[in-house]
Amino acid sequence: MVGGGHAGCEAALASARSGSSTALITLNLQRIAHLPCNCSIGGPAKGHLAREVDALGGAMALVTDRTLTHVRFVGTGKGPAVQTLRGHVDKDLYPLEMQKVLHQQPGLTLLEAAVDSVLIHADGSVKGLLMSDGTQVLSRAVVITTGTFLNGLMHCGSTKTDGGRFGEARSVGLSASLSNLGLKLGRFKTGTTPRIDLNTIALDMLEAVPSEACPPFSYLNDAGFEQIRVPDSRVNSRPLLPCWQTHTSTTTHQIIKDNLHLSAMYGGHIAGIGPRYCPSIEDKVVRFADKDSHPVFLEQETWDGSSLYVQGMSTSMPADVQIQFLRTLPGLENVRMMRPGYAVEYDMVFPDQLNRRLEVRNVPGLFLAGQINGTSGYEEAAAQGLVAGINAAQHARDGEGHFMLDRQGSYIGVLVDDLVTRGVTDPYRMLTSRAEYRLLLRHDNADVRLTPMAREAGLIDDLRWELFNARRLAVEAERERLHAIYALPRHNEALKRLGTASVGDNRQSMLTLMKRPELNYRRVCEIASALYPELPPAPEIPACAIEQLEIQVQYSGYIDRQGEQVLAASKLEKVAIPAGISFDQITSLSHEGKEKLSKIRPESLGQASRIPGIRPGDIQVLMIYIERKKRQEALTPVPASA
Repeated sequence: MVGGGHAGCEAALASARSGSSTALITLNLQRIAHLPCNCSIGGPAKGHLAREVDALGGAMALVTDRTLTHVRFVGTGKGPAVQTLRGHVDKDLYPLEMQKVLHQQPGLTLLEAAVDSVLIHADGSVKGLLMSDGTQVLSRAVVITTGTFLNGLMHCGSTKTDGGRFGEARSVGLSASLSNLGLKLGRFKTGTTPRIDLNTIALDMLEAVPSEACPPFSYLNDAGFEQIRVPDSRVNSRPLLPCWQTHTSTTTHQIIKDNLHLSAMYGGHIAGIGPRYCPSIEDKVVRFADKDSHPVFLEQETWDGSSLYVQGMSTSMPADVQIQFLRTLPGLENVRMMRPGYAVEYDMVFPDQLNRRLEVRNVPGLFLAGQINGTSGYEEAAAQGLVAGINAAQHARDGEGHFMLDRQGSYIGVLVDDLVTRGVTDPYRMLTSRAEYRLLLRHDNADVRLTPMAREAGLIDDLRWELFNARRLAVEAERERLHAIYALPRHNEALKRLGTASVGDNRQSMLTLMKRPELNYRRVCEIASALYPELPPAPEIPACAIEQLEIQVQYSGYIDRQGEQVLAASKLEKVAIPAGISFDQITSLSHEGKEKLSKIRPESLGQASRIPGIRPGDIQVLMIYIERKKRQEALTPVPASA
């Protein structure tokens, strides 16, 4: 594993957990799992990714719980499909906790070195890595997770500094090595915000945003299963911190407009393409010129330090301009800037050159994960790292990695499929709107969807498996109990007194009553006890099990409908495209279809149908061709010698 960011950590852990001898190589062991930008984990869609990484045995959610400083449930104004957690972590403690996890993982070695190039066998497969000092590290599989370090160049106004992030050197030779392997590289850009001193803020002028009472990120920390989970997995017990909200003004915007020519981006110093969904403050002022104000959140980066992250004000303006516009924000009139924001541009590899295992199609054994694939965000990186890590380990053991997640079953599947099938034109960010079946891909049920297949792949230890089964059995047992208790017509008056409508002339189970908007699990249990006082009281089951049961019951109609849609869509997903097929020889395919299919090399008709530019007619032609080939092969007699 090359690189010790969020992708590298999850890749190394997944590989080692599955039983493969694994090395993580990084430029600086002390900077493993560093958070170079914000201090946040989670948020819309990103929280789903973190939860799925946890359901697959990953470490991100667990380390987040251990270092949590602030947490809220987001998306609460919408349905359960988009609701998830967004937390802040201590930026000093998070890397230390992740490093502990890495050091404690059997089969994992950490090495501090600079990687110069990828070594290749004569047949084109991976041989290992060449270090900058001439040392060779031989392996059957390599995962590259270099983040923003490939030819990284930082910008603050007209000032340019070589580096992958603040205070750290860049990687130079590896880009040329990847290019020599035939990979097409691009140049992307990301940025970070100024850091300011909490002690110079007028907090009484700001709106405080306190932490909320929320469930943990990690399934290992589910309340109600204390008898199972290990003591050191518990959530940090320190009181959580607030963050604060302020806003920009027309004065802020005017200062930015007056100095726009000094911005590294607008001044022509940056060639890389920036993120569409996380624009700099300069971009916001230009692109949303009709808005007089933008929200800004001040987030505490550590428990005991005074550094605040200015969420919403990523910038590449000169430092003196940054302090000017910061002091126009309410409450920040006398602020001290501890460090200016900056932009960083870096080399990336266009991900449509990979297969769904995140393996380079033309270089067996070479896997890529994280920002090198054109994504943005810690969570997207961690998710890719886990997929690449387990597939690299399987490739190293038996020559073929095959751990694949489909887009119908996970946000990680959506992420990977989007990258390798549709490619990227700007830094990719996961959004809930990217998932067609997001009601099935909820925050609460990531374990139900993913933990069994992770167990089969060797990613889940006995502790996690025991917790998963305890949760599953708690939900199933209570579902069956409530299904067996009925409200009868003779209970109609009692039901009205208890605050709900009668059942008319037909009986209804307590499970059916829970679908009523005015009732939840607790109220249904109270009604059951009132109607049948002789029954044993409701069992004590964990809040996480109650949440899952309520959503299953209350949204059952919508869930069933999406399930039917998934079954219909999966028909195309199940039609495999032969690996060696020559699309140029299928005469009825459109010219564009031949070109796109030959480039992406889709593995199924479902994946082929999502390639931009592929027409429905091309899919029909391809389906007929595959069926004919199958019939021909079935009719071809097998030689007697075989």
